[in-house]
Amino acid sequence: MKKGPESGACTLAAPGNLMESDPDTNSGNGISAREKDMLPSSGELENVPLKTSTETSRKKLCGYLNKLGIKGPIKTWKSRWFFYDENKCRLLYYRTAQDINPLGSIDVSSASFDCKMENGEGVFEIRTPSRAFTLKAISRQAMMYWLQQLQMRRWEFCNTQSRFPVGSSQLVNESLTGRTNVVDNEDFLPLVKTPTEAVGLKAASLPAPQTSTALQNISLKHPWTEIQNTVYNICGSKQLWGNNGNVFSFDEFPEHPENVDEEQEAEVEAGCAVKEGTLEDGRMGPRLNWIRKARWMNSGFPGSEEWSREKNSVDKVSVLQQQILTLTEEVKSQKELVKLLHKALEAAQQEKRVSSMYLTAAEDKDRLELVRHKVRQIADLTSRLEALEQEKKKLEQILTLRDSHIQELKEHVQLLMEKNHAKQEVIMTLTEQMARELSDPLQEANTITVQTLYKQQEEIEHLKDDIDAYKTQNQFLNSEIHQVTRLWTSVAENEKALLMKCACLQARNCQMESKYLTVLRKLQEAVPGLPNAHAELVKNLIQEALQWDVKEEAEEGFNLNPVSEYDEYGFMTVPDYEIEDWKLLAKIQALEIKSNKLWSQEIVEKPLRDRWNSIGELNPSGELKNLIRSGIPVEHRQRVWRWMVSRHCSLVPGHYQRLLEQSRSTEHPACRQIELDLPRTLTNNKHFSSPSSHLIPKLRRVLLAFSWHNPAIGYCQGLNRLAAVALLVLEDEESAFWCLVYIVENLMPADYYSETLITSQVDQRVFKDFLSEKLPRLMAHFEQYRIDVSLITFNWFLVAFVDSLVSDILLRVWDAFLYEGTKVIFRYALAIFKYNEEEILRIHDSVEIYQYLRFFTRMITDGRKLMNIAFNDLNPFPMKLLRNRRSMHREELEAELCELEQIKAAYVKERAEQGPQDLKEVASEEEEEN
Repeated sequence: MKKGPESGACTLAAPGNLMESDPDTNSGNGISAREKDMLPSSGELENVPLKTSTETSRKKLCGYLNKLGIKGPIKTWKSRWFFYDENKCRLLYYRTAQDINPLGSIDVSSASFDCKMENGEGVFEIRTPSRAFTLKAISRQAMMYWLQQLQMRRWEFCNTQSRFPVGSSQLVNESLTGRTNVVDNEDFLPLVKTPTEAVGLKAASLPAPQTSTALQNISLKHPWTEIQNTVYNICGSKQLWGNNGNVFSFDEFPEHPENVDEEQEAEVEAGCAVKEGTLEDGRMGPRLNWIRKARWMNSGFPGSEEWSREKNSVDKVSVLQQQILTLTEEVKSQKELVKLLHKALEAAQQEKRVSSMYLTAAEDKDRLELVRHKVRQIADLTSRLEALEQEKKKLEQILTLRDSHIQELKEHVQLLMEKNHAKQEVIMTLTEQMARELSDPLQEANTITVQTLYKQQEEIEHLKDDIDAYKTQNQFLNSEIHQVTRLWTSVAENEKALLMKCACLQARNCQMESKYLTVLRKLQEAVPGLPNAHAELVKNLIQEALQWDVKEEAEEGFNLNPVSEYDEYGFMTVPDYEIEDWKLLAKIQALEIKSNKLWSQEIVEKPLRDRWNSIGELNPSGELKNLIRSGIPVEHRQRVWRWMVSRHCSLVPGHYQRLLEQSRSTEHPACRQIELDLPRTLTNNKHFSSPSSHLIPKLRRVLLAFSWHNPAIGYCQGLNRLAAVALLVLEDEESAFWCLVYIVENLMPADYYSETLITSQVDQRVFKDFLSEKLPRLMAHFEQYRIDVSLITFNWFLVAFVDSLVSDILLRVWDAFLYEGTKVIFRYALAIFKYNEEEILRIHDSVEIYQYLRFFTRMITDGRKLMNIAFNDLNPFPMKLLRNRRSMHREELEAELCELEQIKAAYVKERAEQGPQDLKEVASEEEEEN
């Protein structure tokens, strides 16, 4: 807040020591006796030197501002022209820049300034001891300029008054620049660039800001001042209309159009000077009219001899008529303004009468009755206004309905006219045809002769013969079509059988290739014990198998389903591992997956796809549950996932865009961790393998939006993989965001992704219980070799098997997971161990078991077998049992954590007590060494 001078040299700026003229009480047509005494005498004025160029070129502080006017409970902004009077340190305000009498003034010498940001852009306050004025500039720059200039000029005024008292000749002899150097050298406030479009003399030439209604901008508190300004403007314009009753403006034909801006500025400066003089001397009023008249007379009179020589009489008449129309419109507008002022005057007089009645009332009861009467009038007027507004709305609706009805009727009439025209044309055509037929009926009857009848009978006989021939030909063609159809059906069946046989052969070929690669892997393990020649041969065979290109073989021979490098969602079918042993396993896995697909393509996949194609609208049912468990086809997966997310999660329109705006404006604390995890997301997918991949920016926006959406979690490692899978399937980033919200906030239990991950730890204990019940031999084997299964399975539960299973099986798991919930994760985790139980039981070393468990999920190739184990062999699997186990283990884990916290606190307390003694011992040891 900027406050006015209240101490030191500026205490002289008190209202009692300043030159003061309040335009609210004094109409501005004279000066007070005190002001006359304070002005310099005529003898002193003779010794006053002329102002220097810096003084004369000093800019006037003036411009348009909006002033908050309060009329009872109504608050409105009114446009006012403000002008700073340097002699009295007052801010005068007018309705327009052309008015001669001010509506009021603000004493800046003892005022304080305030510009709170919550009030709005450009709004500031000037608080005087008697009143607070709320003003509004067009921009923040204009507001700062006004505040800075008012502060600087107030300081100049106070320094001048304190250093040289009023009446001293030194006040005139000292130049203005010398007095302002004190303020300028202090760097009180950095200079703000002058907004020429809103402040200064040029702003006066611009049109005043318009309000919604003409009456809104009129000051009802000063009706007499408004009438004086209006009458002055009208009389001033009439005096400049010209001689001999000419009523057209001289500005329409300027003699020197290049000096228009300079003339306008000179006129505004003269107007500002006249306003200053009007406050000090009432006789300065005609000066502005004299300046305007001199300017317009110099611009050239349209009726002069030079103009009459160039223009003919017709042009003169047209110009005069145009000017008459312009002046007529101006007179109409002035009349409307006078009417408005009359209405304002009547309202003010009525208010004055009511106020006088209120003041002259003898008792408080009478005054209270007057107030109540006024309140009743206000309520009545308010109700009438509301009724009129409702009636207006009803009339507008009726008018709209009538307009639409009229338009419909016009269209109907046009259609009827077109129909009538068509009918008339048909009638005319039939009339002409009937006239032709009735014109000569005898001649038409004679044309039908016996010979014509004979020819027609012959033609009929020929047509009958042709019909018989066509029937015979049709029978022959039908038999041929039947034979061709039987042949085509037989060929199609043979082709289908051949394709099935080919698919079986390809499946067997893939199996043989996988077995061959398995043998090579076994030989690779036994290489250290083989002779050098045999070891070299095995190494060459493995390199040839790894470098074998499927595409080249597909070009050489017939191949139904070649193994492509990437699947439908961009996952690598053969992962590129750095270890050769893993490369060989990946090759074996890809071949086995291809073999399983070939076997099940015609037997399982095609009927399943037909059942999905027959489903229209999705509704929860047992049949839909079984179909989702079997796997959703690629062409239906996106639609079904969107339906599952929208069924359980309320999608708020525009919420995602607001979160993005917030993430762009404010950096989230988890932003750095998100950037670190982006390059680690789905490295085996072509859409995320490179930093320049097109899905990386979408994934970044989804994770940042979720971190702002759920501040309790923010971001947890693992959410990047969940969001990446949702992006691959749903493609739209907003849909992926809501899918991530659905998984974290609806499917997973609370605190699953919190900082403590307490619910995730609980699920690991629950899973160990289920593993002991469903697979007791395997759990006993793990306990024998002290294998902690949670080291392997913790990541499965956290990211729902992402980066653990191959893409085809992973997406089937997600299909059931999004529909049924976390119970599916338990089912598939148990099924994975059941799938590889025998292989694990054959390993009798803890290190080898851990190494096998690191990649054994990648060796699962038969998704159908895994699904049958998860949903058939492991039954029953009630959800109630899962909830009970979770609650039991959560209580145990919370008790353990509480006990751990107590131990930690005791340890910290013990260390704090032992700390000073340890330091003394260390210090004593150092002294002994020294």
